[in-house]
Amino acid sequence: MTLRVLNTLSGEREPFEPADPDDVLLYYCGLTVSDAAHLGHARTWTHVDVIHRWLEHLGYGVRHVENITDINEKIVARIGEHTNGGTLGENELEVADRFISQLLTDMRSLNLKRAEVYPRVSEHIPEIIDLIETLIDRGYAYESNGSVYFDVTAFPEYGKLSNQTLEDVESQGETDERAEKRHPADFALWKAGGVSESAVFEHRHDDRTYDTEPTGETWDSPWGIGRPGWHIECSAMSMTHLDSSIDIHMGGRDLVFPHHENEIAQTEAATGETFARYWLHADLFQMDEEKMSSSLGNFIPVSEAVDRFGTNPLRMFFVSASYNSTQTYSDAAIEEALERWNRLETAYERIGGALDSPESRTKVDSNLSDAVAEASEAFTAAMNDDFNTRKALTALFDLAVAANRHLDENDEYDYRGLRRTLETLERFGEGVLGFDLSGESEGDVTLAGELVELVLELRETEREAGHYDRADQLRDDLEALGVEVQDTDEGPKYRL
Repeated sequence: MTLRVLNTLSGEREPFEPADPDDVLLYYCGLTVSDAAHLGHARTWTHVDVIHRWLEHLGYGVRHVENITDINEKIVARIGEHTNGGTLGENELEVADRFISQLLTDMRSLNLKRAEVYPRVSEHIPEIIDLIETLIDRGYAYESNGSVYFDVTAFPEYGKLSNQTLEDVESQGETDERAEKRHPADFALWKAGGVSESAVFEHRHDDRTYDTEPTGETWDSPWGIGRPGWHIECSAMSMTHLDSSIDIHMGGRDLVFPHHENEIAQTEAATGETFARYWLHADLFQMDEEKMSSSLGNFIPVSEAVDRFGTNPLRMFFVSASYNSTQTYSDAAIEEALERWNRLETAYERIGGALDSPESRTKVDSNLSDAVAEASEAFTAAMNDDFNTRKALTALFDLAVAANRHLDENDEYDYRGLRRTLETLERFGEGVLGFDLSGESEGDVTLAGELVELVLELRETEREAGHYDRADQLRDDLEALGVEVQDTDEGPKYRL
C-alpha cells in the first residue's frame, strides 16, 4: 500500500511522492523559546518523530530540520525576570539560551530522533537579509521608513493554503505599521528599530519582578538598524539547510494563517518554485477544552510530565490519537495511557520470558503466525493512511492479545511464532512508535538513568571540544560501573 498523506494545500489525501525517490526533505516549525516546552509541544514533537521513523522504515533517507526562534518580543519581555537563582538573562539571546538548554533536554527525555540541525534565527540574519533583497529586486517587497514589507497584491496565489481571497484577509502586523503599508494585509519582512515598548509590556506579567530593562537585539541592514519579521525566518532557514523546494513542511494547525501562508508567498516569490509539496498540520492539544498555551498559563512542562509519568506512557498517550485530530489532556486520559503501556510492556516481557525458558518449544501455532501477519499488515496499512497511529497501536495490542492467549493455552510454546511476535513488537513499537520496550532509551527517568545521562552529556561536550582522551575515559569509567555505552547515529545509547 502506498503512503498517502492529508495535504492541507489541497485538502485531500494524496499519494506521497518526494522529489527525490530516495530522500525526504522535512521541515518542522519549531518553538519560540520564551518559556519551557509543554505537553502540547511534546505531542507534536512525538508525531513528527513517528513520521520521521516511518519514512525511514519505508526506506527513505530523511533530512529533518527543526528551527528554534530565539528572536521574539515574548523573549524580550522576560529579560531580567527575577528567579531564585538570579535572572533569566540580561539580554534577549541569554534568555533564549536558558530555554534552549531545557528544550534540548526535554527532547532527549522523550526519546526523539535527532533532527539534522536545529537552526536559530539569530544565526541566520545574513541569509534573511539576502532573501529580502531578492524579494525587493523581483518586485515582491518594498521599503518604507526603514522597514520592508511583502506586497501581497504582487503574489496572485496568496491565500491558497488557508483558502482565503485577498479581500478576506484582515490587516496584519502592529497598529503603527498600517500607515507604512500599501495594503493592510502586507506583512513585515524587516522591522525598523528595536522591539516597541508596548509589544514588550504586553507580554510581561504583573505578578513577577524584573531586574533589567528589556532591550531586544538589532542588526544593521541595507534599510537601517532593525530586526527580521517572524515569517521570513523559516523560509531562510529551510532554504539554507534543505533546499528551495522541500517535500514536507509540518507545524501546528494554528500556524496555517498567517505564518505558513506568508512562508509560501515569500519563498515562492523569491524562487519561482513550489515551496513545499506537502503541508501537514498537527491539530490542537487542549487543556480543559482550551488550547494548551504558554501565554494562557494552562500548561504542564515537559520535564514535569516526564518525571511524573515517564516517557513511554506519555508517548502512548500522544500516539493514541492521530496527529491531525484534536487531543485533550485529562487525568483519566493519562491513567488510561499508563494502563495501556503496562499491558504492552507486560506482554513484551512475558513473551521474552517464555523465549528464555528452558522448556521444550516444539509446538507450531498457526493462529499465532496468522496474528503476526495480520498485525504487520494492519500496522503498515494504518501508518500508510496518513500516519494513523491510533489504528497502528490497535494492531500491536491485537498482537499482544494473541501472544498472551498462546501462552495461556499451551504448555509448549511456538518458539518461532513468539520470536516473530517479539521482533514485530520491537520493529513497530520501538522502531516506529518510539517506545522503549527494552529499557535502553535515553528517556529513562530513574536516578541512575539521570546520572548516566549527565555523564554522557559531559562526554559529548568533551568530544565536541576535541578532548577525545577525556571522553574515552568517561566511557571507560561508566563501563567499569556496569553501564554499557553504544554510540549510534542518533547519539549515545546505554544499558545499565
